[in-house]
Amino acid sequence: MYPLARRSPTLAPANHMLAAKESLFPMDAIALGPVLISVPRLYAIGAALLLLVASLWLLGMPRRAHARWFNGLVIAWVLGARLGYVAMHPDAYAAAPLDVLKIWQPGFHGIWGMLAALVWSAWALRDHVLRMIGAMAMVVGSSSLWLVLVTLAPLGNPMPLAELPDLELQTLEGEAVNLRQLRGERVVINLWATWCPPCLREMPLLEEADARDGVTVVVVNQGEELLQVIRYLDDQALEFRYPLLDPRQELMVIMESPGLPTTMLFDAEGRAMERHVGELSRAQLDSWLQGD
Repeated sequence: MYPLARRSPTLAPANHMLAAKESLFPMDAIALGPVLISVPRLYAIGAALLLLVASLWLLGMPRRAHARWFNGLVIAWVLGARLGYVAMHPDAYAAAPLDVLKIWQPGFHGIWGMLAALVWSAWALRDHVLRMIGAMAMVVGSSSLWLVLVTLAPLGNPMPLAELPDLELQTLEGEAVNLRQLRGERVVINLWATWCPPCLREMPLLEEADARDGVTVVVVNQGEELLQVIRYLDDQALEFRYPLLDPRQELMVIMESPGLPTTMLFDAEGRAMERHVGELSRAQLDSWLQGD
């Protein structure tokens, strides 16, 4: 994910409106300086730090042994959460096996991560039963805290849009398209720019989605020149039914996006269903479009 501070200097004055919103917590990511961090990952970092402090204080382990256990715990949780998620979305990862390694994308399951962390703790502390029991109890507590935070989303804001916006933008051929008139199919609106690497990585995935029955994908370029957009799409042989230009970044303001890429899903009646800031994964997009 790329925050607004990384944008091209050619961006339009509408950016000043968006800058006023950057101090707010969006529902799925926050800007910390030049870096965007998804809110669930921020919760995970907080829960891990709490576990680190509590275990240092309560387990009474030598520093070296504690470091070995805790570092292994983090690795076990990440691997378990990732592989558990992959096992639950076999079709998506069978189509693109290397996506398993793209851990910057969404795709972690907290319960599987907790189980992996418990197994690691049981093995690593098997010679110290009381410490093992205490460590496992703290793992369950910190994992439960993370799940509660993700569910309640205390840092989240309501969905910025309730329905497809009444906004008219132009295609690359200069034809006007009103986004509200695109009802009738599931609509995916993606905000992107050619200077944003995560945006470019997910473009082929969005092109595939645009070819599905009952799905309309709208890719809205933010603040760049027409020739620059055409040149990129032609070079990559990418074709979309609705490649639109948003030179003043009006849609970025309306969607309260803290950075690119930002993607929203609307149902066939034009009602907002999902929003994601950052690079989409194939499994996540499949889940959106299948209505899971």
